Amino acid sequence: MLELLPWRKWTLCSRVSYDKLSPFFEHLPRMLKHSLTGGEQDEHMTDPPFSAATPKAPTHQKTETKKIVKSSPTQKSQDFPLSSELPFDFRYSYSETNPAIEPIGFREPPKFSPFGPGRLDRKWTGTCAPAPFPADLDKVAQARQAVLGEPLSEEEIAELIEKYRYNSNCSSQINLGRGGVTHNMLEDIHNHWKRAEAVRIKCFGVPTLDMDNICFHLEDKSGGQIIYRHINVLLLFRGRGYDPKNRPIIPLMLWKPYAPIYPKLVKNVADGLTFEETKEMRSKGLTYPPLTKLRFGTLRPNLGQG
Repeated sequence: MLELLPWRKWTLCSRVSYDKLSPFFEHLPRMLKHSLTGGEQDEHMTDPPFSAATPKAPTHQKTETKKIVKSSPTQKSQDFPLSSELPFDFRYSYSETNPAIEPIGFREPPKFSPFGPGRLDRKWTGTCAPAPFPADLDKVAQARQAVLGEPLSEEEIAELIEKYRYNSNCSSQINLGRGGVTHNMLEDIHNHWKRAEAVRIKCFGVPTLDMDNICFHLEDKSGGQIIYRHINVLLLFRGRGYDPKNRPIIPLMLWKPYAPIYPKLVKNVADGLTFEETKEMRSKGLTYPPLTKLRFGTLRPNLGQG
């Protein structure tokens, strides 16, 4: 019968092994009890499973004394509205606009000044922010001559050209694009003049058609002097007596204003011709091959001479 039921054999063996170990388990609590001393046993019985953390002694933190920071002249100059002593009218672009031509309409209300509300003491007219008083040309010329100082010698000019013209660091360069000489570019020029005697300006696009116009406005609006000119690369010298701490206040334009609406440069009917003759000449001109193709950002210094 036991052979037919083999599992009975394993149960009997387990009983025998348990009977042999039962005396050991009977004496196990007594052995554990005597293994602990009296003090340790009491401590073991009274110690809760999660004891509260002992409070830490308060540490005396060092009180930091607040230093009184005096406001610098540049911080004081940020009190609005700003008042600038520059003798010319503020425009978005000085080289690409003609003050003599009045617009016939506006794409946005002229009351919205790009300098921000209440940030400038000049009123925005839609195209410019005119100076409050007419400029004294003699006084302006004397102040500019005092900053420029004595003319540079050929050796000094060659040294400045060698130092700033062939510098491979592009961070010391200002790129002049299709906007021409813009108002915010004047602030960039003075920021470069803080750490360098001259700033390199590289011109691109449509303004390169008239480089003389760009050179005039750069010298007139910034007060510097162009000491080097090669195709589209210019070097603008700040002057011997230039002091960055006494630089003029130039309020920045917060956004680009919409261009006003001007009269058409190309009339529908040319002077001395009828409408049919003008239309015939235009259709004939469209069939001719182009002299050159103008691309965005290309140089065009010799286009008008061809």
